[in-house]
Formats: sequence, structure tokens, C-alpha cells
Amino acid sequence: VLSVLLVAAFALSACAKPTPAPTAAPTEAPVVTEAPVVTEAPKVFKACEVTDVGGIDDKSFNATGWLGLERAKADLGVEIAYLESQQASDYEVNINSFVEAGCDLIVSVGFLLADATSAAADANPDQNFAIVDVDWLGQTNVRGNAAKIDQATFLAGYLAAGMTKTGKVGTYVGIHGTSVVLLGWDPVTQKGLETGNFESLDDGRAFAEQLLDEGVDIIMPVAGPVGLGSLAVLAERKTGLLIGVDWDWAVVNPDKADYILGSALKKIDVFVYDSVKQVVDGVFAGGAPYILTLENKGVGFAYGSAMDAQIPADLKAEIEALIPGIISGEILTVPVR
Repeated sequence: VLSVLLVAAFALSACAKPTPAPTAAPTEAPVVTEAPVVTEAPKVFKACEVTDVGGIDDKSFNATGWLGLERAKADLGVEIAYLESQQASDYEVNINSFVEAGCDLIVSVGFLLADATSAAADANPDQNFAIVDVDWLGQTNVRGNAAKIDQATFLAGYLAAGMTKTGKVGTYVGIHGTSVVLLGWDPVTQKGLETGNFESLDDGRAFAEQLLDEGVDIIMPVAGPVGLGSLAVLAERKTGLLIGVDWDWAVVNPDKADYILGSALKKIDVFVYDSVKQVVDGVFAGGAPYILTLENKGVGFAYGSAMDAQIPADLKAEIEALIPGIISGEILTVPVR
């Protein structure tokens, strides 16, 4: 019996299905990941200004140049910087400092920096420069600037002729186009009152006192910050009016606006901004100067904020009517001798 049971057990075990071998779970192929693309940070352009000895706050060319750079910073996202020159020997040093700092555009302010700018341009042909109020360098990496300021001062002279009560206007340099007596400049000898500098407020005071004592009631200083000395004298003596230059003197001297008839504007900021934009856009064009005119709004005239209401409307209309003729060349703003 036992043997029968063993045989049966063996037979049953032989008939049983074999236990299946375990199968591995299917695995997905590994995902191939690409290496991250390294992107370079966008280039930040840097524009740098070197002032003349008048300083960044001169209320003249240096300040208007800086205004152009500030607008470029706001509109174009460029970095800006300036170095103030305390003396003539600083011009070369400051320009070269900005060359070494990697400025994409170096703006030199004024003809006093012409030699230093030209030398730096020769030594660094890949460096872009822009220079204010200089149009004769001609180097391909230097963009110069000039202005038909006679177009603006013609308007100033017309206003002065229409507003003077004594029939006498005066200037440190000259006002063309008026039929009133002009003191301070001899159109024949081309000599007159000259400060010989752009810093001395004492000179401005002395010239204003001299002109007022000679019966002048409107003075147009053309010597940058020196004119502030003249404006101070008018305010102290409570007499006379001043016509400012370069930018709106009533805006930057609000405490003395009652003595500011208007301002002949030379918009250096327009030139500086345009030069920065050329560099950013990759189309910098040196060699030929950028000319500021009435037509491109690079020069103009602004009535003094406090005096505006006292200027007769018909005189303003006459001045406005002059502008198209000046732009077309029909009206000559520089007398033909």
C-alpha cells in the first residue's frame, strides 16, 4: 500500500505545472537630457563724460552734456559716469582713465579738451569719442559737434531790441541782428569785452556793473557760468534784464527768474544723446560733425518763466514768424560784410 501511495504521489508531482520563473519589471529607456545652454549676459554700454574746468554743475555745456547722458541712461539703459577736470592738465589724465575703464563712448566737453581728445583718439583707434563744440578734428573715431547758435541769438537780439527801454543792450561777446546801440563789442575790429575764462563770477559782476553804468538795460553774457555773476548784480541792483545762453536760465536760477528775459538754447544734450544711441545701435559715425540747428531743434529760444507774461503778444508773433525764414536761409542771421 505504501508503495502505491508513493507512486501516486510521485505521479501527481510529475503532473504539476512548474512554478514560473519571476520576470523582471519592464524599465523605460533613460531620458537623454541636453546640457544647459550657457547664455552671455547682455552687454551693458557705458558712456563717460570728461568736463572742462567749469565742473559738472556749471549750468552750461558740462551740465547739458550730462543731461544727455542721463536721458540715455533712462531710455537706453546705459551706464554713465563723469570725471571733473580741476585744471587743464586733468584733461588728458581723465580721458585716459576712461579709456582704461573700458567706456564705450567718451564725451569730452568743450574746445579746451580738443588737443587731449585728438591725442587719445590717435592712440586708441578703436575707442569712440564725442566732443562738444568742436567740429574740426575729423578723426574717424571722433564725432564732433557745432551749432548754428546765430539762429538762436538772432531771436534773442530781436527780443532785446523789442524790449529795451534805454535803447542799449550789451554783451560780453556779441549779438547780431539788432538795430539798437550795442555795447561790449565792436563789429569792425571784432574786439570787445572778453572774460578770457569760463569760471570767474567776479568778471561777470564787473562787466555787468560796467554795462549798467553805461545805460545798458539788457545784458547777454556768452561765457558760461561767468554770467551768473552778472545775474547776481542785476538782482542786487534790482534793475536790468539778462538773456541766458546754452540752456534755460530761468529754470536753473528760479530765485532770480524776475531778471531773466529769456535764453538762447544750445541743446548739447541732443548731440550727446544721439551719439550714445549711435554707439548702442552699432552705427557710430565719426569724422563729420553733428550740427545743431533750429530745424533739428538743436538750438532754440525760451522766454523767461517770470517775464513771459510781460512780453507783448505781437512781439512774440513777430519772433515766431522769423523762424521759417531763418531755417530756409531767407533771413541771414550773420551780417554780410
